[in-house]
Amino acid sequence: MLYRKLGKTNEKVSALGFGCMRLPIIDGDVTKIDEEKAIEMIHHAIDEGVNYVDTAYPYHGTGMASSGESEPFVGRALKDGYREKVNLATKLPSWLIKTREDMDTYLNEQLERLQTDKIDFYLVHSLNRGVWENLKKLGIDEFLNSAIKDGRIRYAGFSFHDDLAIFKEIVDYYDWSFCQIQYNYLDEKFQAGTEGLKYATDKGLGVVIMEPLRGGKLIEDLPEVVTNAFDKAEIKKSPVEWALKWVWNYPEVSVVLSGMTEMEHVNENLRIASVALPNSLTEKELEIMDDVKKIYRERTKINCTGCQYCMPCPAGVNIPKNFTFYNQYHMLATPKTEGELKAHYNIFVDASERSDKCVACGKCEEHCPQGIKIRDELKNVKALFA
Repeated sequence: MLYRKLGKTNEKVSALGFGCMRLPIIDGDVTKIDEEKAIEMIHHAIDEGVNYVDTAYPYHGTGMASSGESEPFVGRALKDGYREKVNLATKLPSWLIKTREDMDTYLNEQLERLQTDKIDFYLVHSLNRGVWENLKKLGIDEFLNSAIKDGRIRYAGFSFHDDLAIFKEIVDYYDWSFCQIQYNYLDEKFQAGTEGLKYATDKGLGVVIMEPLRGGKLIEDLPEVVTNAFDKAEIKKSPVEWALKWVWNYPEVSVVLSGMTEMEHVNENLRIASVALPNSLTEKELEIMDDVKKIYRERTKINCTGCQYCMPCPAGVNIPKNFTFYNQYHMLATPKTEGELKAHYNIFVDASERSDKCVACGKCEEHCPQGIKIRDELKNVKALFA
């Protein structure tokens, strides 16, 4: 296993982290973890050098409003000396916080669920602009400081799902040790993106990567033209190896999380991680990845660069975000994935920002340097996702 320094913590973390969001389940029920199989996988990964295990309050539950089964399972899986071998990460359910006291209540509950007296890497989960404003008012910085001081957590960080501007604001607000962002070869300009990755590391933060395979969409049911591009390459790698090595090629990346559901996934990821050095992709390999990215870009429907000149919208529509999810659908959708991609829109685009709020005033079109017929395109977004 290769190890990397996690920012200013100077902790050495395994390049591969075990994400406990997609553990094997029984009878298709996400709340019924196949514990025998899952424990075998986690123990094998740790025995092979993985020292970063990531979970969260709602994982393997029925929704974001309640607790899931992942944390209690991880607590049981890390018995018999395995807890001492790993850095344990979990997350404050930020969207459930109504008072300052709630922060302590959830953290203390999580410590009990995980059967531990401290969390090594504690993240404020899934920050976006609205949640962040609420947490600031309620004293999130004071909470984190006190939890570090009394030893319940070692390092404070956050995970993120919003645009680059609010990402930078959050990075600058508090003395974070690390952050967690979605990043893969299609997300160079999505959410924090490459610019956010470098911004965070320049500030001394370690960066944990989630969704390096886009929830499996970069390795399963690929568009035929993408499969053909990989097949024609002289250098032969599986889609998962191409995707993971592309992320690990960035020296700014500390650890890459993978949500593994089979022992086969664990062994394949361990193999790739063992040779995933920074700046190790050759010029030819980078050219192949550029060709694949070009294919995906050509499948986009709206030529939006995310310049924000159309913003703010008088009706509150987040025009670039709507176009991003619309384009992602057309880049990635297959008969097996189209339902999930539509669900992502309703999860990650707030109801107040969606395309159906457009009043067709046209002010946005006056400022669009790409000449996009924004009102017409928002109607298309609404028709797809409604």
